[in-house]
Amino acid sequence: MAEKEAGAPSPADISYPPPSGTPLGITPWFRFGAFFLRPLLFALAKRDWRGVENIPKSGPIICISNHISYLDPLVFAHFLHDNGRAPRFLGKAELFRIPFIGTVLRGAGQVPVERESANARQAFEHAIAFLKAGHLLGVYPEGTLTRDPEIWPMKAKSGVARLAIMTKTKVVPCAQWGAQEVLPTYGRKISLFPRKTFHVWAGEPLDFSKWYGREDDPAAIREATDFVMDALTVLLEQIRGEKAPALRFDPATSEHPRIGNYKKESKKSKKNQRKQGA
Repeated sequence: MAEKEAGAPSPADISYPPPSGTPLGITPWFRFGAFFLRPLLFALAKRDWRGVENIPKSGPIICISNHISYLDPLVFAHFLHDNGRAPRFLGKAELFRIPFIGTVLRGAGQVPVERESANARQAFEHAIAFLKAGHLLGVYPEGTLTRDPEIWPMKAKSGVARLAIMTKTKVVPCAQWGAQEVLPTYGRKISLFPRKTFHVWAGEPLDFSKWYGREDDPAAIREATDFVMDALTVLLEQIRGEKAPALRFDPATSEHPRIGNYKKESKKSKKNQRKQGA
């Protein structure tokens, strides 16, 4: 049996104080980040916030979103902050290793996750602890930027469904669109003009009670995961004014790696092939 990582807290040791302040859950570091980033986001794009009445003002809730751009966490946090909640995210660990950025993220209450690792389970325990304390938890069910060629939500991981069932917490689907026009999916070159619009529409909270007690049933988890992604996709269809493909893109059957910038890796591979053929 694998030993627990030295110094890692056990699930029973992970706890958080209840959220406080305005917006609910704010910390000094979160306020510091918002002070600088909100004006920048206002300058980058107009806002189209809808369904804000579906974001509860207090109590545990999971808010999920599709993942289309590296800007997404800032836009999503901006939307939730402006509507009364300072969210908690489980973010990729690489961001927390960046000097100063990591300090701000930790101070804002965010938790690093080593994706696709044995320690990912511990991140799940942090998520449970956030909800027990009454926080709003922000989640990207796909686990990474979409690989779908038309930027539709792809088949998700099962974590959000399992979390909702285990904690008996409702899930608010929040569809995003527009961030990819400022910073393209997997791109790093910002487009400022003409001025774009960040769309974030929140749907009605989803009830997972029909699956309560079935968190260890693979069929139930898959069904619940499809349920939440269907709701998210329908919202995005309304924003985009078009229908999503009938068959959702499945990264498990793709030739691309499950996480990371596959476009960058593809370019590297082609460059190496050209060098070898020279």
